Amino acid sequence: MDRRRFVVVAYEAAELLDIACVTTTLESANWHGALPYYEYRVATPGGHPITTGTALRLDAQLALERVTGPLDTLLISGGIGHEDAAANPLVVAHVRRLARESRRVASVCTGAYVLAAAGLLDGRRATTHWKEAHVLAGRFPGVTVDPDPIFIRDGNVSTSAGITAALDLTLAFVEEDNGPELARTVARNMVTYLQRPGNQVQMSMFVEPPSPANSLVRRIVQHISTHLRDDLATAALAAEAGVSERHLTRLFLKHLGQTPGRYVRQARTEAAAHLLATTSLPMAAVATRCGFNSAETLRQAFIDRYGISPSRYRLSQAAG
Repeated sequence: MDRRRFVVVAYEAAELLDIACVTTTLESANWHGALPYYEYRVATPGGHPITTGTALRLDAQLALERVTGPLDTLLISGGIGHEDAAANPLVVAHVRRLARESRRVASVCTGAYVLAAAGLLDGRRATTHWKEAHVLAGRFPGVTVDPDPIFIRDGNVSTSAGITAALDLTLAFVEEDNGPELARTVARNMVTYLQRPGNQVQMSMFVEPPSPANSLVRRIVQHISTHLRDDLATAALAAEAGVSERHLTRLFLKHLGQTPGRYVRQARTEAAAHLLATTSLPMAAVATRCGFNSAETLRQAFIDRYGISPSRYRLSQAAG
């Protein structure tokens, strides 16, 4: 069988994990197949070695300018050097050229900036690291940026969230190319879940950025997280805070970007996700612990938040 040509584009200050998650997954697929499935190479401008964002040196196998198609997959790594890469006419032009000669185009993390600069995300839905999503959306208004998913596939163009999301995306490629059996074998070898669903939310409540600066909002957020079973209607929260419902809603919108009701539903849903992944509690018990009226109410909230049912989510977490 013909091996699939997979080129990873790197540049000065690219993130080493963005690259390694991809290449290690592909090499593991090669080890476990009857024949090597992938021929993968790292290409850099001029073919020069780069210093990655973690200060380690990485040699390239190809000069970006000399790469020719057809390619199976062209993937752009992210990293702290993404701004310079996206502003480099040589990098952008060759990425655009090679995209026309590739069956599949993808980016990891802030590599989405390079794809956007090349016009490859115009009119498409895309994601990137959650901290960069609003910047990407502001800079490239023709791109519909969704900060939530682990990865997004829009036609033949895929984008992924930060760093280790590259592993999930590459496993999805292995499954698409070779079937679920090989993908499952590779995942087991790498001691990871088969793959997180692409639409799983990338930023859990358990790794949220720092608490809101406003002391009242911070206090109510803490109250919500420790009283999930209680009455957390906006009226009850306003009474706890000693302010009107209207004022509390205004503060939540300003500091959290969502209403108290929406925040409570999110907190309960993500707490349920944590229990589903770490316990064997029955669905009804999970619902009760997290403040849902029933397992069906939990199911609806879970589908709205994650795009999959709680039972399927639990299975995905156990697949590794």
